[in-house]
Formats: sequence, C-alpha cells, structure tokens
Amino acid sequence: VALAGVPAGLRVQILSEALPYLQRFRGQTVVVKYGGAAMKDPALKARTVRDVVLLACVGINTVLVHGGGPEINKWLEALGIESRFHNGLRVTDEATMEVVEMVLTGRVNKSIVSLINQAGGSAVGLCGKDGNLLRARKTTVKELGYVGEVSRVDPSVLQSIIASGSIPVVATVASGEDDFHSLNINADTAAGEIATALNAEKLILMTDVPGVMGDKGDAASLYRTLDRAETRNLISSGVVQGGMIPKIDCCINALNAGVRATHIVDGRQPHSLLQEILTDEGVGTMITS
Repeated sequence: VALAGVPAGLRVQILSEALPYLQRFRGQTVVVKYGGAAMKDPALKARTVRDVVLLACVGINTVLVHGGGPEINKWLEALGIESRFHNGLRVTDEATMEVVEMVLTGRVNKSIVSLINQAGGSAVGLCGKDGNLLRARKTTVKELGYVGEVSRVDPSVLQSIIASGSIPVVATVASGEDDFHSLNINADTAAGEIATALNAEKLILMTDVPGVMGDKGDAASLYRTLDRAETRNLISSGVVQGGMIPKIDCCINALNAGVRATHIVDGRQPHSLLQEILTDEGVGTMITS
C-alpha cells in the first residue's frame, strides 16, 4: 500500500500487526495461483509482483503458478486459429496446444520472471515438463483434446529453486503419461497439486471476485472463513454455483491432502496477497479443515 500520506504511528501499527504472521509463516511455503485481472492490468500486475518479492524477502517461500487465457486468445486470433470451448473449458487441438505451450512457457512465463527480477527478487521460470514436475493423463472428455489431469508431481526441482533463495514461476503445461505429448493443465488444479506435493502452509487462488459470497451481487455477503463442511453445504444448497464450484473443490482437495489453509482472494484489490496473509481481517475467503 502506498504510505506517503500515512502517519508514522499508523505505519508502525501496520507493521506491528503483521509481526506475528511474519514469525508464523517464515520458512513456510505458500503456493499462489496467479491469474485474472491481476495478470492483465499493468498496475495490478506490478503490485502483485512487489507483494511476491516482499514475501520472499521476509522468508516466506512463495511459488507462483499461472495460466494465461487472454494472452493465448490474442495469439490464436493473430494466427487465425479459432478459440473453441466445451462446457466452459478450452478445446485444445494440436494447433492450439502448440500456441498454448509457446505463449504460456515463453511469453507469459518469462514476462512474470522479468517483472519479479526487476522488482528486486530472483525468479526462475519453468513449466510442468521441467524436471518432470507435472505428469498428466489426457482427459477422458474427448471433445477437449490435449487437456490433462495431473497424475504425478515431482517437486524436487521446485525444492531446489526454493533452497537457492529464488521464486519458482510455473507455467501449467505438462507431459503426458503415455506418449509425453504436451498437455494443457487447469492452473487452479495444478496449483493445488503442487501445494500438496510441497506440503504447503497455504494455497491461494487469485480470482476476479471478492471470494465465496452468499449473494454474488452483494459484497457484504462475503464469507471470511469457512470449513470443509460449510463449503459443501453452500454448494449442495445452490448458494455457490458456476465457476466458484471447481475452485472450492480444488481447495477442499488440497485440505484433504494436508495443506493447512486455502484462500480465494480478489486479485483486482491492490495488495490482496499481503492483506490475506499478514493482517487480522484478511481480504477474501479462507477455507480450512
């Protein structure tokens, strides 16, 4: 947050409130799925990158996992390849997969790495193929083409990067189990699987909504904290619908596998990462066991 006009006493109070969280999470691993408006808006992108660098500077091991839908769409259009979707999911044929891999592992990944390095951090960009980080099975939904579901995670390469003091930035392209063909992986799912493999303290999904809400048109209906049973009830009762359901499923799967806490936060809100991790109130929805 810009502090130029903030009184000195309030600045000290802000730091004092953050201290127990800094002590608690120092040396712990936080996996962040980075996407949505926070990747598109230059000002939001710069703030998010600074937040990640700050977390690294205070000893919190941060792993950034990203997609890149809008950038993929732009390049498909430029190359004259039609974007097709099936039940809201991208159809990835051979030509589309080539563009997805080129854009995610090249342009998008390296631009994030460069921004982190420019902000004073040290980032290493990679994709699921590197070090056999992610292996995947081709989805059984044939209409989707080269879309994969994570079958194995080998976190060794991430652990080496973290141990060296750098920030891993992961593009979600994996190798197929059978033929090693490139597969496009949902970034939320990949982040959850990576958080589990790293025994992470937190999984944070950045979205374009405030969090889990009782009424999506009313920001005041935001649930600040939920447990697994409460989230299942919200889904079964129809309160939570649409695109929020797979995000909650991702969080519950991570909790079931040992991740201590999961969060759904609004990437459009400046410094939402820091607010969620280092303040009493948080800014989105925290889901715990």
